[in-house]
Amino acid sequence: MELIISLIAGAVGGNVAGGALKGLNQGTLINSLSGIVGGGLGGTILSMLGAPEMGGAAGGLDIGAIIGQVAGGGVGGGVVLAIVGAVRKAMAK
Repeated sequence: MELIISLIAGAVGGNVAGGALKGLNQGTLINSLSGIVGGGLGGTILSMLGAPEMGGAAGGLDIGAIIGQVAGGGVGGGVVLAIVGAVRKAMAK
């Protein structure tokens, strides 16, 4: 369940980042896919860095874990979208 929350938060984070950073916006599909990848990576990285309750590794669905998963997924989604947008922009030159 924790992974699903991170993936959904990543998709939302990717689309929010695409809307906020018009120069890196890649369209809804690419924003969502980049966000999903980033959300999964964000949750995994939080778990590996020793924040199991934020990454969802504790196995609980308390409010703190859910907020951590949403934050990690959303930020991860935005970061991966920014990387994808920058790479695509550089390749277009």
